[in-house]
Amino acid sequence: MISMKSIRKAYHTGRVEFEALRGIDVEIENNEYIAIVGPSGSGKSTLMNLIGCLDTPSTGEYLLEGSAVNRMSHNELAEIRNKKIGFVFQAFNLLPYATAFENVELPMLFSGVPGKIRRRRVDALLKRVGLEDKRENKPTEMSGGEMQRVAIARALANNPKLILADEPTGNLDTKSGSGIIQIFDELWQAGHTVLIITHDMNIAKHCQRVIKLKDGLIYNGNGMPQEETAAA
Repeated sequence: MISMKSIRKAYHTGRVEFEALRGIDVEIENNEYIAIVGPSGSGKSTLMNLIGCLDTPSTGEYLLEGSAVNRMSHNELAEIRNKKIGFVFQAFNLLPYATAFENVELPMLFSGVPGKIRRRRVDALLKRVGLEDKRENKPTEMSGGEMQRVAIARALANNPKLILADEPTGNLDTKSGSGIIQIFDELWQAGHTVLIITHDMNIAKHCQRVIKLKDGLIYNGNGMPQEETAAA
């Protein structure tokens, strides 16, 4: 599903260059359940932004289902983000004055899904995350755990194959966070590919595989970065 080879990402501030990713290789198959872990500044969020087509690499090649992402136009990238990838963020990113129903419906509006289908699917998704009785509530009328459930339902609106979650339990208490991880477990079991960015190894234990990042490099099970392993 995902193939990234020799990926580097550099940011420029005036004459200063900061290389957030320093040449990484990643292969992800359909229906994998993966945690991407590492300390602050390790490159986790940069990697998620690249995988999610929110940004493009400085060098290297990224293939998503066989298509070269780094050669796509802005419109093509926007279509992929809308139809193939579902995003879940730590800060929920819900529209504050829209109801739960309207927040979940939004991606389908952008995709031109007919109204009757939208309404039926939103109701089904809210039921799936246990919030069928909150469809008319706005974010200010919900708990953090409920808001994150709405965000997950919204991520599923266009039935994407890939779910990207960036610290999805970071703003939640332990009980609410456990409920959110259970939903991700169920999504993986239902056939989705799920990638969770986290610093919490208890969350990583739920996943099939853990990708460890440090200083913009992926480290293997022996604690060595990819570039040193390749040179050995």
